[in-house]
Amino acid sequence: MDRRYFLQMSAGLGCAAAFSVDALRAQESIATPPAVKPLTPSADGPIPVAFLVSANAVVIDFAGPWEVFQDVSLPGRGGAFRLYTVGETDKPIRVSAGMTIVPNYVLETAPPPKLVVIPAQSSSSPAILEWIRESSKRTDVTMSICTGALLLAKTGLFSGKAMTTHHGAYDRLAAEHPDVTVVRGARFVDNGNLASSGGLTSGIDLAFHIVERYFGREVTENVANRMEYQGRGWTDPQSNRAYAKAAISK
Repeated sequence: MDRRYFLQMSAGLGCAAAFSVDALRAQESIATPPAVKPLTPSADGPIPVAFLVSANAVVIDFAGPWEVFQDVSLPGRGGAFRLYTVGETDKPIRVSAGMTIVPNYVLETAPPPKLVVIPAQSSSSPAILEWIRESSKRTDVTMSICTGALLLAKTGLFSGKAMTTHHGAYDRLAAEHPDVTVVRGARFVDNGNLASSGGLTSGIDLAFHIVERYFGREVTENVANRMEYQGRGWTDPQSNRAYAKAAISK
């Protein structure tokens, strides 16, 4: 074999091997979820969770996380979360597919929440935006589900931060809020005291992730088992990668 050809081929194989290792490392870094940031549960009773709802709120966006939180029960403590709905008025609200719900509280009377859950919905009135801003000064986490991100982003709380939404709304979120970094293909994005999830069922995984931040992996696994929930998206925030390449409208 020609010596020059041999050296060129060896160098090429070496580069290919190095490239493969680098690519593998990159894949590993993408696949490895960040460390879970722990939260300290309240010592004086269940953690209050406010579900903000207005017209056309998407049922699975709030009902999925509601089920997760209400299923967390601790020995000697009972239910770990106290759940309630909050509306701009106490009149019945027509949500997705014609379901009607009556909020437990209005903005002015709602107990101070430690968690705020914001599903996709229609209203983004100044009163609602101000309630979110004021509540978020005291919450452990304020979180959006699906296109609830569009409402949450309007508060300005995510300026300079990353968030995600339903894959069909990536472009809209980016266009309406250029100060927000839109993460495409994320199951959820956790900024510590602010979080957002992808569409619809992604909110269930974000809720499980929040439960894990409060009570750890074992408690969360037990809740998932009780619910017969086999999804593992809550352990991998990047598990919506299939939606990263192209936006697909609803």
